[in-house]
Amino acid sequence: MKAWVEMTAAALCATPAEEVAARLAYAQAARHGSLELTQRASWVDMLRGLQAALAVVDRADWRVLLEYDLLRLHKRADAVLLTDRAVVVVEWKNHARGFAPADLRQVEDYALDLHDFHAGCRAHPVVPLLVATEAPATPFAPPLLWQGVVPPMGCNAAGLGARLGAIMQGMGAPARPLDADAWLRAPYRPVPSVLEAAQMLFDRHRSAEMTEARADAANLTRTTAAVARALDQARADGGRVVVFVTGIPGAGKTLCGLNIVFGALRAHGAAFLTGNAPLIAVLREDLRRRAGERRDAARTALQNVHRFLEHHVLRPDEAPEARVIVFDEAQRAWNQAQATRDTQRRVSRLSLSEPAHTLEIMGRHAGWSAIVALIGNGQEINTGEAGLAEWGRVIAGTPGWRAVAAPRVLRGDDPMQRLHDGPAPWLSLDDALDLTVPMRAIRAPQGAAWVDALLRGEVDEAAGIARAGALPYFLTRDLGALRDGLRHLTRGERRAGLVASAGARRLRADGLGVQVPKVENWFLDRWPDVRASDALETFATEYDCQGLELDLVGLAWGGDMVRSGPGWGMRAFSGTRWQVVRQAQDRAFILNTYRVLLTRARYETIIWVPRGSAADDPFHDPTRPAAELDAIADFLAACGARPLPAPLPAPLAASVAAAPSLL
Repeated sequence: MKAWVEMTAAALCATPAEEVAARLAYAQAARHGSLELTQRASWVDMLRGLQAALAVVDRADWRVLLEYDLLRLHKRADAVLLTDRAVVVVEWKNHARGFAPADLRQVEDYALDLHDFHAGCRAHPVVPLLVATEAPATPFAPPLLWQGVVPPMGCNAAGLGARLGAIMQGMGAPARPLDADAWLRAPYRPVPSVLEAAQMLFDRHRSAEMTEARADAANLTRTTAAVARALDQARADGGRVVVFVTGIPGAGKTLCGLNIVFGALRAHGAAFLTGNAPLIAVLREDLRRRAGERRDAARTALQNVHRFLEHHVLRPDEAPEARVIVFDEAQRAWNQAQATRDTQRRVSRLSLSEPAHTLEIMGRHAGWSAIVALIGNGQEINTGEAGLAEWGRVIAGTPGWRAVAAPRVLRGDDPMQRLHDGPAPWLSLDDALDLTVPMRAIRAPQGAAWVDALLRGEVDEAAGIARAGALPYFLTRDLGALRDGLRHLTRGERRAGLVASAGARRLRADGLGVQVPKVENWFLDRWPDVRASDALETFATEYDCQGLELDLVGLAWGGDMVRSGPGWGMRAFSGTRWQVVRQAQDRAFILNTYRVLLTRARYETIIWVPRGSAADDPFHDPTRPAAELDAIADFLAACGARPLPAPLPAPLAASVAAAPSLL
């Protein structure tokens, strides 16, 4: 991304502030934004303040970037100063209210985004600096460590020049000076969250920016191009195709699907269908809050797959508005028994499996149509799921349909998760449709491999992965320490939350027994709203958070998955005791529940294993034996989960978060 205006410090000081403000106004108009007189006046005040400060430090070669766009939605830094030894991010507030915590979090968040996503920030400190123009003067307190993103600082407008000089003197001359020209050429490629991606793609003016998100992760770009090729071929041939996109957890399948729905195929009425009700509820509510009059379009583009199918089954002559649908977590589509089963909450209108109905409904279009099936490998968590085998069966048995997929779909250990047993005339293979590069874990992509080894019980493999890099998984036995750790490590506007398995029924004995009452509030509102995730009062289950993510996660480990000999033992709580789960499919669901929970964080995950009830306690609780929980904690530690340190003072915790290896 680029600044609206970029110039040297010398050029800025030599140009009237009103002229530079006019250039900023022109840049805003070019981005379809309206300009208020107060905004232009604010720019003039900031520019005059920067000119006075730069005259004090007297460094004509510094580069000044004004209104630096950050790809993540609604974020734009007022100014970025490229000095010879640091990147200084300036947020300018024209008031005398002092250094409000919300303003400090804002500028820190800008700095964190630059540090994590801009390649030019890897070798130099990033300094968030809040200027509250009329605030009282404050002393300079240099941070303990000048690396990563240092804790946010504040000063008033009159003291900005002196503060910049003190910062430069405090960190000293670098071994290799920052090269401003190289910094400007370096890529800024963030990984937006699912919510941010939906926001940007729904905004026509920002959808082009979304296409550059994490372009250095070539796997996502390659997969998106492969989907486009398959759809172009179907359109040219007037044919019907199912495109299977496979991938490891956190590899960007949902981003790929949203890009299809909100991106180039929007003109065809593309729709994103999912059985994940919380995902739909959160995305719709978030777009409703931001999109205003376009909220009906968000409702059309984001639909519950079960309601979509029932609607069209009841209207057999109606073709869907969408010529392309994205079927999220398609391996979890219901088989015929589940699809046709009546429950206390619904009367089924279906007569076939969901894959069979989907092909019939999309086949009503005159001309071409397409289904993009997103396959989350190892994330099956419900009974009644048809798996890939049912998709293969109905494609093979429905004339006019073909499929394109990566070879992975033929290699599943479970026959239900194989599209077909070997090559088929209706199936074309394309390696590019498999997403293998982790996207969610921003600083430590090895986290997905570590989770996989841990769940397979391969302790030596997991420990080796942990030794190879700074693993973002920590371990604690204390619930209070879990909450303190999340609060200390959560910086800027980033969001933390607690998660736990729906089967972890005995966590309530340790003080964690309240599930999320309304998932939209939990994911979208912020503390001090007590319903928000970062209040750390309620927890989300695998059903609440699959398909979504948090910046930092506190995972409460329950008694439904414990160590049993060399492997994992699966249990379900019934009445007053745990019952052993013996069915292979049910055991796999519990294992995959923990895979989902362990891969929800974009940054750090803190795992809390309760201490349980000691055998010699007169009030011993046999549903929470301490020895059982100790064995889980010992195994996690042996696999490389790092012990969570004691609560840290905020500045030191900030430095630790910027440099996890210090832990």
